[in-house]
Amino acid sequence: MKIARRGVEEATVEMTPLIDVVFLLLIFFMVSTTFIRETQLKIDLPESSGELLEIEKDTIELTVDRHGEYAVNDRLLVNKEMRTLVRALEKTLAEVGLSDRLIITADANVAYQAVVRAMDAAGRVGLTHISITTQQPADED
Repeated sequence: MKIARRGVEEATVEMTPLIDVVFLLLIFFMVSTTFIRETQLKIDLPESSGELLEIEKDTIELTVDRHGEYAVNDRLLVNKEMRTLVRALEKTLAEVGLSDRLIITADANVAYQAVVRAMDAAGRVGLTHISITTQQPADED
């Protein structure tokens, strides 16, 4: 008895289901990814090396005293709230013109939160170049 042999069929991989799965995974990852826009401020911390930097005429100066009171270009603000600080910076920015520079002069004993609030207000207004003033250390003999 002669048994007929079946021909050897070549194995193939269907690409259509594979492409469908890849597209579904792509859509899943695009939908499940959260896009967070982080705002970062560039802060120039000058060293106390004895080199003095000149202040440009269109620079805004923000002063913070030891109690957390703010003054923008030597004008004392009525309270410590964020919106008051933002409004004062916007008004000063409109007076000075197109400036993106801010110098923060803070008392050494001021609460850290007051300086962070000042930086946050500057970021909301669009000031990107922030410097913090320092003083030279006293010579120890």
